Parts: sequence; structure tokens; C-alpha cells
Amino acid sequence: MQNKKDFRSGYVAVIGEPNVGKSTLINNYMGCKLSIVTHKPQTTRKKIMGILTKEDYQIIFFDTPGIIEPTYELQKYMVKTAYSVIKEADILLMMVEPFKQPAKIHRDVVKKLATFNKPILLVINKVDMVEKDKLLPIIASYNTLMKFSEIIPISAKEGTNLERLLSLIVQYLPEGEPLYPEDSITDYNERFLAAEIIREKVFEFYGEEIPYSSTVEIEEFKEREKGRDYIKAIIYVERKSQKGIIIGEEGKAIKHVGVIARKDIEDQLGREVFLELHVKVMEKWRKDTHKLKRLGYQ
Repeated sequence: MQNKKDFRSGYVAVIGEPNVGKSTLINNYMGCKLSIVTHKPQTTRKKIMGILTKEDYQIIFFDTPGIIEPTYELQKYMVKTAYSVIKEADILLMMVEPFKQPAKIHRDVVKKLATFNKPILLVINKVDMVEKDKLLPIIASYNTLMKFSEIIPISAKEGTNLERLLSLIVQYLPEGEPLYPEDSITDYNERFLAAEIIREKVFEFYGEEIPYSSTVEIEEFKEREKGRDYIKAIIYVERKSQKGIIIGEEGKAIKHVGVIARKDIEDQLGREVFLELHVKVMEKWRKDTHKLKRLGYQ
């Protein structure tokens, strides 16, 4: 990419409550599934970086864990991660839903954001699910909390107003050279992306507490010049009974997860893989800081 005098580049943090549509928005802009998406809240646990490079700008998106009132160590890690990303970003997108007036969590977030001297765009997602006359009072109520740089209603799922939002983001980007090579789309390696895909399938396939009690670790990842790459992954749960549910009768459940996860991993990597899944019990891993660090939550 040639240097351009008017090129813009910078970091954009997308923050908000769980399941508000942060990952869907970034995936839409990236044109691929960079962040896993499920109908269950608190799917994103770590900072996910997506690099969008065009002729005259480069946006480095940060997808962040949903901000909640944490009750155990994993949730504390997730909220801490979300707020740490705010410090790194040049622009903040606060994403909310249009269904109700600002709650205490929104007021708390706004109070913290107001301490940063950065452009803050309020993004009201899922406007395709409400009538227009009900949107105006929501906008007015958020306007009383602080002076946002912009307020823009969108539908990340339907693609409504995304071009307008993108143009505003570019407008607020600082001038500067690209921060990453133009062919880069993320800073995460293939091991991480494979683990996230497997975790997504656990969220999709199992109900109740299983998704929240589980995490995935890639134990082996071998690239082969001939034949399929080999991936050995461990799904950790907190109780023996959960292990039985993950495996299923005669191993049918875990086999199903393996089949659909392998296909998505192959689509993401662009090559064939052999995926081997195992299930192990690690008691109370979500509440133990040492175990969290052992599993990569640092």
C-alpha cells in the first residue's frame, strides 16, 4: 500500500452489554466470522481484533466481552478486559438496544466513558425490531446522560445504516499510516480461532449451564504438508455430570459438535483438518484465578 497524505488509521472499541450485537457488527464489516456469534449472552470472553483496510483508511476493531455486574472471577476478567480496551482505543462505540430506557449499567458505563477524551458514538442496534416512533424517546433519554459525538440507529443483522456508521468512524479516525499490513485481518493465530469455533458450537448445541461452564483449549495443532492438519482440542467443564452431557449417549453429542466445528474450522483456515475432541473436568475453573490463567484468561 502506498503512503497517502490523507490516510486515516486507528483503534475502535465496540462496547456494551452481552448479546447486544457487537460481534455481529464487526463480522459484518469484516465480511467473515471473526468473532463467534450465538443467541446466548456472554459468548465473547476475550478481546477480539479485526483489521479492516481500504484504500484510504485502516480500522482496527476491538470486539469486547459484554459489560455486566460480575459475580465470579471469569466475569470479572471479562469486564476488566472490556474496560482495558477502552484505554487503547481512539474511538469508542457504545452499543445499546432500543427496547428500554437506560438502566443502571448504562449509566455506569457512560460515567466511565465520560472520563476519556475520545469520540464516543452511541450505536442503537436492532432498530428493525421496534417502531420508529418508539425510538425517539430512547434517543432522548440517552442524550440526557452525556453529549455523544454521534447517535446513530442501526441493524447489524439486517445491514441497516452500516455504511453511514462506517463513514462516521472514518471521519473520527486520526490521520496516520496503516498500523498493520493491508492483508492482515486479525492478530490472533489459528489455534485461537479454532478454539473459538469449537466453543461456539458448544454454545449452540447445549443448553442450560453447559456453555458457561465450559471452555476450550487446543492441546495440539500440527500443520502437515501432505494430508489434513491435525487438531486436538480439550473441552473443559466443571462437573462430571456435565462431561456426560457433552459426550452424550454413545458419544453421539460430541461427535456432532466435532463434525460441525471441523467444517467451520476448514472454512476459516481454507484447508482440511482432522479434529479430535476430548472432554475433561476442571472443577470450579471459572472461580479460580490460577486455573483461569492456566486456560489463557490473563
